[in-house]
Formats: sequence, C-alpha cells, structure tokens
Amino acid sequence: MFGISGMEFIILVIIAFVVIGPERMPEYAQKLKDGVKYVRGVAFDAKDELKETLGDNPLGDFDWKQYDPRQYDPRTIVREALAEDDAERAAAREEAAKSGNQEQQSPARRLPAGAYAPFDTEAT
Repeated sequence: MFGISGMEFIILVIIAFVVIGPERMPEYAQKLKDGVKYVRGVAFDAKDELKETLGDNPLGDFDWKQYDPRQYDPRTIVREALAEDDAERAAAREEAAKSGNQEQQSPARRLPAGAYAPFDTEAT
C-alpha cells in the first residue's frame, strides 16, 4: 500500500501517536474511520449508478480487437483510400464517356511509373 513496508507503517503509527498524543488519538481514529466509510460509500454509489445507467453488461458487446491500433498499418490504409479514389474517378470517367460529355474528364495526365512529379523552382 503506497510503497510502505510493515516496519515503515509501524514507525508512522508511532510518530502519529507521539504527535497527536494519547488523549486525542481515539478522536482522530474515529474521524479516519468515518472518512474511509464515506469514501467507500461514495465509490459504491457511483459504481451502482454507473451499472444502472449503462445496463448489466455494457462493455461485453464490443469487439475490442477492431479498436486495437497495432493491427492497422498506415501504408495499407492510405493505399486502400487511394485505390477507392482511383476507382471512383474511373467510374466517373466511364460515365462521362458514355454520356458523351468530355468536359467532366480529368485534364491531368498520369506520369509513367517511377517518374518524378514536376517541380516549380519559383513556387514558395
């Protein structure tokens, strides 16, 4: 408890007995007992209120593994998001080609694999 060994606890009790004095020791022991009872009652009331609010087993229905950040690879997430974006663009291009509307097609051209993007030396 609080990193205190048995011998240290006994020394603290003896020091408290000397500082407080034998006349007031029962009074302070009673106050300590009442304080512990009060804190324990508040904790149990809070626990009961939480159980009443959330139900019997509110946390048992969750799949906690899906929230584990260790299972996600940021590279895979980005790659999948970009693949979805490319698929949406391809579908939009196909629909534009079917309807005959050439203005909706993207004017940007794709670079060959391994080529660097153009760099503007005057850009800030």
